[in-house]
Amino acid sequence: MQSTCITDFLALGTHFGKVYLLDIQGNVTQKFEISPVKINQISLDESGDHVGICSEDGKVQVFGLYTREGFHENFDCPIKVVALHPQFSKSNNKQFVTGGNKLLLYERNWLNRWKTSVLHEGEGNITNVKWRANLIAWANNVGVKIYDISSKQRITNVLRDNTNLRPDMYPCSLCWKDNTTLIIGWGSSVKICVVKERDPTEMRDLPSRYVEIVSAFETEFFISGLAPLADQLVTLYYVKDSSEHMEEEFRTRPRLDIIQSLPEGCEEISSDALTVRNFQENQCRDYRLEHSEGESLFYIISPKDIVVAKERDQDDHIDWLLEKKKYEEALMAAEISFRNIKRHDLVLDNNLDSLGDYDAAARKCQKVLGKNMDLWENEVYRFKTIGQLKVSLQNLYFLK
Repeated sequence: MQSTCITDFLALGTHFGKVYLLDIQGNVTQKFEISPVKINQISLDESGDHVGICSEDGKVQVFGLYTREGFHENFDCPIKVVALHPQFSKSNNKQFVTGGNKLLLYERNWLNRWKTSVLHEGEGNITNVKWRANLIAWANNVGVKIYDISSKQRITNVLRDNTNLRPDMYPCSLCWKDNTTLIIGWGSSVKICVVKERDPTEMRDLPSRYVEIVSAFETEFFISGLAPLADQLVTLYYVKDSSEHMEEEFRTRPRLDIIQSLPEGCEEISSDALTVRNFQENQCRDYRLEHSEGESLFYIISPKDIVVAKERDQDDHIDWLLEKKKYEEALMAAEISFRNIKRHDLVLDNNLDSLGDYDAAARKCQKVLGKNMDLWENEVYRFKTIGQLKVSLQNLYFLK
């Protein structure tokens, strides 16, 4: 299943040639019958007004979601990838690329005709493509290339690691963090690449821009998708496990992790195993991770399920601390965002009920509430209602 998303909706392509547009509640808002066979890739422009779709039988369609006017063509070979110019809706940016055994750029000229040019060929099928601002990144079996559409120059070739893995089974994940930072995930390898301007005195016959790999590391599992989250990474892992008593490896639930990249490694911030149907039968290529930048929403796509994840807020963090019986940390966290009075009261209730040590609970209030008399007035009343007024007053006295 292929997918892409923007803030307002998610686009899904099926193995049976249909494309569905879903809102963030999962309701189908539009449906398109493109082909009788598999949809290979979908691309939306930034406005969400235009979509590009390609399929295994060679169909390519680029059209307005509300007009259906656009480009419709059938090729004699499978078209694996498509990407629209991010600002395709603007009249001077009517450009898109497609990839099968070569990467083609389409541009509409002033006569309203489509002109094509070959950006790359000769290294097998193009397997993924992502367009951001003036930069187009694509992957083939050899590695990842980046093309600068403004200078009409190819500026890098990042070779593929994990060459022992079949690229059709462990496809390359590409994600732009911003206009100059590309994140590459392939097999168990992650590389973070930054496009930089070359010093004019060093150019000679070189491109005006170059790529620096600022971080490269191996992960424990195989990467099915990547997405940025501030200065961290959200990674969707395909997990295979093995046992000493079993000859074959078996597949476990996919994992959604948040990691902090370091120059020569990474640090795991959080990890969640996801429950999706038929995970025992899925391959690395069967999962996808899409994200909506404006809403910090993440869509985990599997053949049978779509899981929506969002960044945890302070309440979620406090719930987790309570679940782990870390009451003092929960009380501190509640105090940091004390505007939510009910949340703070709930944390204190858990603290008192679980500890039964009212003197210790009062000392924690002393630590958290400090000399804020308005807050102390509320907590003294709460201690009074459970018959522990003396304990709270003693701790309040020590602050004077």
